[in-house]
Amino acid sequence: MLSPVAVYAQKPLATASDLVSLPDEVRAEVVRGVVTEKAAPTFEHGDAQSSLAGVLKDPFQRGRGGPGGWWIATEVDIELEAHEVYRPDVAGWRRERVTERPRGRPVRARPDWVAEVLSVSNAETDLGAKLVTYHRSGVAHYWIVDPEHETLTVYRWTAEGYVVLLSAGRRDRVRAAPFEDIEIAVGQLFGEA
Repeated sequence: MLSPVAVYAQKPLATASDLVSLPDEVRAEVVRGVVTEKAAPTFEHGDAQSSLAGVLKDPFQRGRGGPGGWWIATEVDIELEAHEVYRPDVAGWRRERVTERPRGRPVRARPDWVAEVLSVSNAETDLGAKLVTYHRSGVAHYWIVDPEHETLTVYRWTAEGYVVLLSAGRRDRVRAAPFEDIEIAVGQLFGEA
């Protein structure tokens, strides 16, 4: 009889096909080869996610009040590596690099920008395993939106690792890479009108 450790060691690493086989209502990712369910979002999480997408979609995808040139999507499965398939809260692809609208599940085109909204259940993964994989995959910009502390942290890719470009609180107005063409009132992400 095999020990539990031996059984676990023999289990194959999960891939995108494991996610596709789950029922539609299951929100999950593959992190380090393990299918990991995403917790149901709190109101604060969902509000921050939809607010961020709303702030960026008109100027950067539709070109209304901004330069356009992006595809912006929420909650899309993105395969970064065979055993790393994430569903970031918001992601964006530059149209100059990804000329066709991303399609399918999972999307296999690497995003140019990813934003994760922290929650108690996912903070360790978003600030640990995912940050490492996003960097290794060449995601140029990584944002962390933290509803609990009402902060926005903006990272930029360098060969040595991500560097923090800015950290801003609810009262701040910022021009954050790669979306410097517009000013963002950080409080908008946390319920301010």
